[in-house]
Amino acid sequence: MKQRLGKVRTAAAVAVTWGVLVGGGAAGTTRAAAADDTLTRSSPVRLAPGVTYTEFRMPLPRGIVHGHLLTVDLAAPEVSVDLLHPAAVAARAPVSELAGARDAVGAVNGDFFNISEAQHPGVAATGSAVGPEVSSGRDLKGPVPDGQRFGPALPPGATTKDVLGIGYDHRARLDRLALRGAVRTPEAAWPLRGLNQYALPEGGIGAYTARWGQVSRERAVCGTDTDRGAGCDTDTAEVTIRGGRVAETAGRPGAGEIEPGAVVLVGREEGARRLRTLHVGERVRISSRLVGRLPGRLRCAVGGFPVLRHGRPADGLDSAAVTMRTSAGIADRGRTLFLMALDGEKEQHQTGLTVRELADLMARLGARDAMDLDGGGSTTFVTRDQDGAPQVRNHPTDGKERPVANAVGVLSAD
Repeated sequence: MKQRLGKVRTAAAVAVTWGVLVGGGAAGTTRAAAADDTLTRSSPVRLAPGVTYTEFRMPLPRGIVHGHLLTVDLAAPEVSVDLLHPAAVAARAPVSELAGARDAVGAVNGDFFNISEAQHPGVAATGSAVGPEVSSGRDLKGPVPDGQRFGPALPPGATTKDVLGIGYDHRARLDRLALRGAVRTPEAAWPLRGLNQYALPEGGIGAYTARWGQVSRERAVCGTDTDRGAGCDTDTAEVTIRGGRVAETAGRPGAGEIEPGAVVLVGREEGARRLRTLHVGERVRISSRLVGRLPGRLRCAVGGFPVLRHGRPADGLDSAAVTMRTSAGIADRGRTLFLMALDGEKEQHQTGLTVRELADLMARLGARDAMDLDGGGSTTFVTRDQDGAPQVRNHPTDGKERPVANAVGVLSAD
């Protein structure tokens, strides 16, 4: 793996010229919607058919905003976008590793995730994402309750169900994915409230599959729907289903690998009381699917929260906290996708953005809709170098890549 954590650049990146984003600028200049004479970007470098890379800079009184941008033509037949993820939902990996495993042309980090468990000493942090995950058309996990999320406070009207999705129609969209499912026995049917989630709704039952991984499922019963730091529930139950029948029962959530085809049900409060009525050998059928508000099946989806809709910043965006940001933007009725990450090189007097400033920036870069992804030390921008190896283009604020729950990757058949 090659990283550009200092001032090393590929020959293509060195060759670009900077131009002001207004008419009559320098050679290589392009024009952006609502641009002004302070926002500049380099001439685009073609990475693959339908995929270009540029850098941009924007001076602010507190420092220079320096960012990296992938522009993806989703109508290009060679191009596809997918959610990149580790081997398990409850796991983390650097973006460069995730990109290298799929030979991605480029990638940025994705959703916020369960990064620590200081509020629950002795409980393992799962590393799993906050929102829904769909990869290659497969539902990997559902959204945790709003009060259980990690990351900045949600703006009014936003929810952990919000996603950036790419459909099989090769269009990007902002959508919401809710989990629909049931646990059915010969005598009863109960709603399924979770799928491979680090936190379950109060009173709910959640399903865990082999995709969850080895990490303890104890975190699922900690906190409440409104308070992530609340204690861990003791009114719990766990039931293992194999071959459509109850194989094992336990009073507490367990740990370790779940064998392929098996499902572990975890319940808290009323959900636990329902699971305790099940007996070894009893038939149980489990169904689940993520359902969007908009028509059309999604090939991939990643969680975050909207900052720009129809060219206007969302209401109630934070205008105080400044940090490095990662964002995905949409233009041309879903045919164009922008993947953007800021650069955190401290020696160059670079600064981050507030969420409100991020919305303005994405609009100026050409987006009509945009989503805030995980930022700060997670912000990572990767492209494939001339030798085909993943290269970190930005300078993560930790001085190195932070392992993350997932990433948005651009793939090319060329």
